[in-house]
Amino acid sequence: MIETARLVVRAWRDSDSAPFFRINSDPEVMRHIRPSTTREESDSAIARQRAMQAELGHCFWALERREDGAFLGFCGLRAGVPGTPIADDIEIGWRLGREHWGRGYAREAAAACLAWGFDRLAAPRIVAITVAANIRSWSLMERLGMARRSDLDFLHPALPEGDPLRPHITYVMDRP
Repeated sequence: MIETARLVVRAWRDSDSAPFFRINSDPEVMRHIRPSTTREESDSAIARQRAMQAELGHCFWALERREDGAFLGFCGLRAGVPGTPIADDIEIGWRLGREHWGRGYAREAAAACLAWGFDRLAAPRIVAITVAANIRSWSLMERLGMARRSDLDFLHPALPEGDPLRPHITYVMDRP
């Protein structure tokens, strides 16, 4: 779907299930997201992305390395979180296996997805969310040229009251 010098951002395949579960089972990967998921929850996440792709034409797509076809994680675009200040926005997100961190893959994929989104979608802006403690994620948002928008911060409705991961911060890139 989207190709860069080193990466392919593509539709999900059945063969992505096991490596995606390994990523979702890594406590360090999930530290700023939520507790590690079960295999069923991980597979359900893939099914939701496939349904979103079918309905909207975009989702958090699977990410692979061109060189060897290795599954790295995901990167892509989806509808903003319902019931939040970003509900009407397009959200960009990424999650890579820890062994792929620090190699520029997330930035390369995210930049390509942002370009695709502004080229193909009528969105006036694209947003990204994380928790304040996830310095790696919001630092990448800043390197991509996104700006912090504290007026769009929210408590994530999918997380219970009192959960330290519930407060989310928001970054925005306006249409160039």
